[in-house]
Amino acid sequence: MQIIKAPETMTSKERVRRTFAYEKTDRVTIGYDANAGINKRLCEALGANSQEELLVALGVDYRGIGAKYIGKPLFEAPENRRVDQLEGCIMRWVQHGTGGYWDFCDFPLKDAEDEDFDTFPVPDADNFDYDGALEVAKHYNGQYALYVGNPGVPDIINSNGRIMGMEDVLCHLFLGNEAALSFIKRRADFQLKMMERLIEKCKDHLDFVWLGEDLGTQIAPMISLDLYRKHIKPIHKQFAELAASYNLPSIMHTCGSSSWAYEDFIEIGIRGVDTLQPEAANMSPEYLAEKFGGRLNFRGCISTAGPLAYGTAKETEAVCKQTLETMMSVGGYHFAPTHAIQDNSPIENVIAMYNAAHKYGRYN
Repeated sequence: MQIIKAPETMTSKERVRRTFAYEKTDRVTIGYDANAGINKRLCEALGANSQEELLVALGVDYRGIGAKYIGKPLFEAPENRRVDQLEGCIMRWVQHGTGGYWDFCDFPLKDAEDEDFDTFPVPDADNFDYDGALEVAKHYNGQYALYVGNPGVPDIINSNGRIMGMEDVLCHLFLGNEAALSFIKRRADFQLKMMERLIEKCKDHLDFVWLGEDLGTQIAPMISLDLYRKHIKPIHKQFAELAASYNLPSIMHTCGSSSWAYEDFIEIGIRGVDTLQPEAANMSPEYLAEKFGGRLNFRGCISTAGPLAYGTAKETEAVCKQTLETMMSVGGYHFAPTHAIQDNSPIENVIAMYNAAHKYGRYN
């Protein structure tokens, strides 16, 4: 098995920058996200001895830059559990037929009292290795587009849901619980300060900022537009303005039916949207291209719950070709899966997906 790459006349950095500007490139920008199990099998299939070798083989155009936490441990993991030192969320290992994953559980702020929110630890932005992040950025030597952030920043609903449970966080937002909202703001303030320090340190090497906020179910919005504008949009605006102050475009990860918020994204300066599950309401490539083409970059739209997981290699190639035709017609498209490729996806389908990107993603 192999990836047959498209001819290239640009560096990845130039390609990504031109894509954000809706300018013509040699080929479509390519991204990659996958669970550990399928990632390992893909490395074996392509003869990649490291993650970097895999990304090169697939033609992935960008790399993430993060600052390692170097402060004292903030949380202890219960027996048979894992704890995230930046969030305090607790996870347990869940085995399934094609592998396994760490699932969130034992939510530490579920049914919390006001004082529990006040005393729950949040990291200090001073306790991160920004110099180390700069060394990693320099290592790439201008070859790839580099970003800071990830789909979990600030990710108000989902990330706080990992700590207090999804039902609680939605109720707190709807009811305006002051203690919970203050905690949410405290976490967002930390993330904003850390991101600003990271951007300032690595500013000569960066190309975009990656943010995230899951806003939809498969069939409808998760919250009302009014509620989004009241509690979440002001925080999103701070992050978008931080990126813009360094002349960096920002892209927002949004799972589920989320296009109802895209006009507000545009208003606050968000330049792109990520994930784009085509089976969700008002999220098809055709709908997005018609409504937002030329005003937002699109990353994703190759469903991890469609032919990639359940079809054949030929069916995977066909859906990738059709998506590329639709999205490339309006520009600003980053070819990528809608989420992490799942462990139940056949290797030949994943290979077909990335071969389709190189075969049909060329600009003549």
